[in-house]
Amino acid sequence: MAHLLIVEDDDLLRDGLAAQLGQAGHQVTTAANGALAQELLESTRFDGVVLDLGLPLLDGMQLLRWIRKRLLALPVLILTARDGVEDRVEGLNAGADDYLTKPFNMAELEARLGSMLRRSRLPAFGGSLELPAGRLRLDATQPLAWLGDEPLELTQREWALLSLLVANAGQVVGREDVLSAWKADPNDPSDTTNTGSNALEVYVHRLRRKLADSGLSIRNVRGLGYMLETATP
Repeated sequence: MAHLLIVEDDDLLRDGLAAQLGQAGHQVTTAANGALAQELLESTRFDGVVLDLGLPLLDGMQLLRWIRKRLLALPVLILTARDGVEDRVEGLNAGADDYLTKPFNMAELEARLGSMLRRSRLPAFGGSLELPAGRLRLDATQPLAWLGDEPLELTQREWALLSLLVANAGQVVGREDVLSAWKADPNDPSDTTNTGSNALEVYVHRLRRKLADSGLSIRNVRGLGYMLETATP
């Protein structure tokens, strides 16, 4: 099962969650504050995070934004008493994969966690492919990427596609996963196609050309989707 990090300052709730999720078969690590959670995330690989927002030392929203800069593909479920629409919007816009308010039903939490982990295509750290060191770099927050020291010119959708492939390197990324991750970018004048299957083929073709010197290739896995892998010499 998954290795989960529970970040919660309420001792009873934190211990209860750890016990319940442990009984469900997960490996569980806990942190009572945001600073400890950050240390654990820097030293340990996790498959998902259950995150409270009202944390001591480092606020949960600050920690979430830090995660999205450092660990782009790591799934995060916010579990909080903040139940306002504005709070939900802020949390999801900051990069949370799901948002559940307290009090909650344990069966629903487990179902949401299971769905979130399936979407992330475990493990969350990008599969077995080792990217060529120093060749391809992506900015986790905006559509920027580099091959070595040379910037890649990418549209918003090209960057979103490449980010998804890198996050799941060595694993198949389904067409529907890509299409659901795309969002229209009105500020991208080169983005004039519809977000359908034919458009996806166009973007894959563009990325293949742009990655020609990266040591990576995008393989079409018939009937399933696409996989980022090391290029055959």
